[in-house]
Amino acid sequence: MIIVLKSGSTQADIDHISEKLHEKGLKVHVSQGEERTIIGAIGDERILREAALAAYPAVEKVLPILKPFKLASRDFHKEDTRITIGDTVIGSNEICVIAGPCSVETREGLLEVARSVKKSGAKLLRGGAFKPRSSPYAFQGLGEEGLRYLAQARDETGLKVVTELMDPRDAELVDRYADMIQIGARNMSNFNLLKEVGKMKKPVLLKRGLSSTVKEWLMSAEYILDEGNMDVILCERGVRTFETETRNTLDLSCVPLVQGMSHLPIIVDPSHAVGRADLVAPMCMAAVAAGTDGLLIEVHENPEDALCDGPQSLRLEDFASLMKNIKSLARALGREL
Repeated sequence: MIIVLKSGSTQADIDHISEKLHEKGLKVHVSQGEERTIIGAIGDERILREAALAAYPAVEKVLPILKPFKLASRDFHKEDTRITIGDTVIGSNEICVIAGPCSVETREGLLEVARSVKKSGAKLLRGGAFKPRSSPYAFQGLGEEGLRYLAQARDETGLKVVTELMDPRDAELVDRYADMIQIGARNMSNFNLLKEVGKMKKPVLLKRGLSSTVKEWLMSAEYILDEGNMDVILCERGVRTFETETRNTLDLSCVPLVQGMSHLPIIVDPSHAVGRADLVAPMCMAAVAAGTDGLLIEVHENPEDALCDGPQSLRLEDFASLMKNIKSLARALGREL
């Protein structure tokens, strides 16, 4: 249920109502917009009705949130959420491009990629130190050594770091190195892990599960939001269908769909969606046309020798060319890169 406060309500009004809700055992989330303050009360609706919330002088109206995802819905937060990472704002008019290798393999290779994608206009650096792989015999990542390489690349280039967390036991370690925590598609429904990152103070990039509906995806985001971390970015990375010519099927319709349902920013990962380097560029352009808040693109200094996802990784020169095209399209759409 959401409690809309009257214009001009004071912090004392907010604190008073929040305290009363807490006393009844309800979870309270405050959203302060440009014109109105909204208090989200999560819990037993019978208690909410008994509270006679509309009787409080500062309350303008009380409305139920009908969607199962409460805090992620636009009912709770009308304005778009904007998430700041360094000097980059995700969810603004600027298209945020996150680029880098699927996995961190060598210090020299990562630094080469970081320098190049920074020069081309990327805002953040991606790279996996812990890699979830279908085969237990495939390269699983360098662990803390890979995290150190990412930190060194950040120190040299200024690019903030995005990397995946797979295990709650590694949360403290990854938190020391990362600027944004990625939850991969295979862990979208790992609710204990979602609760763990919900307690962290870092933005979370939540990828859509392999066969998950939009509603299930938003419900996973709800786990993070409910723990108090409101900096969640959704990432569409393709869903599994009967098609075999591409790795997955990129669902670009979910971009405007999610933007209508939720205030959370949404970006697109075409690399994992198509699994083919020759299709990444056109899908990036299509995602920008669909209104994405950003792109997550795999780039490698030598894709033929990549230990992970080489066939879908762009070469450095191809990424540079793509960025020029994205910039032209963004400009035509009244946006920035």
